[in-house]
Order: sequence, then structure tokens, then C-alpha cells
Amino acid sequence: MFLGPHDLIGTVSAQCQLIDKLVRSAKGETRRGLLRIGAAYAALVGWLYQDAGDMDGASFWRGVTQEIAIRSRDPHLIGYSLVNQAQVRTDLGDGHAVIDLCEAALDNADHLVPKVRILAMQQQAHGASLAGERCSVDQLLDEAVRLLPRIDDDLPWGNACRRTPGYLEVQRATCYGRLELDAEAGALWAQVLTVVPETARRDRGVYMARQATAAATARQPDQALEISPGPWRRSSPRLAPHACAGN
Repeated sequence: MFLGPHDLIGTVSAQCQLIDKLVRSAKGETRRGLLRIGAAYAALVGWLYQDAGDMDGASFWRGVTQEIAIRSRDPHLIGYSLVNQAQVRTDLGDGHAVIDLCEAALDNADHLVPKVRILAMQQQAHGASLAGERCSVDQLLDEAVRLLPRIDDDLPWGNACRRTPGYLEVQRATCYGRLELDAEAGALWAQVLTVVPETARRDRGVYMARQATAAATARQPDQALEISPGPWRRSSPRLAPHACAGN
């Protein structure tokens, strides 16, 4: 959250390699547990590559995540791995593929923990926004909002939905921006920024950039300039497109 993905990719990849070596010699429930851990680590590596803008690396590790999740026989991880794949397709602008993957993840929704269902529904909303389906965006996100209080698992992965302030409103504002609902997107970003701590510098930078984009698209250049803080105007480091919406 503070330094970006590059400093972590090597460290987490090394952990994946170690887990893979252990899996090859482990048996029984120990092996199954290592596969579950390995899938979670692979998902994190995939997210780090995606956060860094390396879509080839992200696609590779999302595939690794899905393979390990299937081998683990854990339905929650399998659903999570499909959402991970959908995240990549979102960045590639393939809304129909996003919807397909998320619908597959939700095929057995009654058997999934609420967290995985929320992640799948919010990602499907991104797919719907790419397809220009505003009603579907709102329906999916409204349903996800109702599920948020039911998250009660202790799974160590996929916790962005309960860790990130205003998580679902971030997704809604991003979808509205894609749909060119600029006034509504701008109002939501203003609301989100009131709950994001100043220490979350990368998240705030991404949110403010999206808020400024909504203002500029709505032909409000003065407001767009006002939203962008002075240091960002003078020297703007590259921000990953979704430093905020991760695993």
C-alpha cells in the first residue's frame, strides 16, 4: 500500500517456489493444506504483477492460481481463482469474459463463503459496466452490500472487501466512470475520500485521479484541477490502475 508492488514480487514469488517444492513431497492433509496456501500466494503474485501493469505476468500467475486451487479441491479458492482471472479480463476490457468467469464462480453460490460471493459480484459489476449495463451494475453491487455484514470467515486471502474503506462504493464509482455517469461518479469519489486515511497514499492517489477524470469528462476542468493536489501536478509517479481494488 505504501511502496507499490515491485518490492514484493521477488519475495512472494520465492515463497511460491518454496511451497511448490514442499507440495511435491507432502502427503494427505498436509499436502492439501500446502496447496491451499500455495494458491493464495500465487493469487498475490498475480495481483502484484497486475498492479505493476504487467498483464502477461498477471495472466500467467492467475493461471497458476487456478490450477493450484483446483488441485486443492477447495471450492472457495476455486471461486476466488475465477474472480482473479476476471480481474485480468477487466483490465483487458473484455466485459463479456468477465461476466462469464464471475457467473461460473457463482454457479454454486450457496456453498461459497459470503466473501467470495461479494468478490465475484463486484467483479461481475465491472464486466457489466464494460458491457454498458448500468442496471446490472447496481443490482450486483446492491446485493454485495447486503452480504457484507455476513463475512465471518478466517481465510487469510481475499480480504480487500472488509479491509478497504468504502470498498463497494469504490467499485461502484469506478463502474460509473466507465459508463460516463460523471456526476454520479464524482459524488461517490468525494464520499469515498472522506473515509480513506491520509496514510493510504496510493489508494487516495488513484481515487483522486478517477475523481478528477470524472470532472474533466463532465467538462469541469477547474474542478478537475482543484481535485489534483499540488505535489501530483508537479511530479506524478506512475500509479497502477487499481492500487485500490486488490485481493
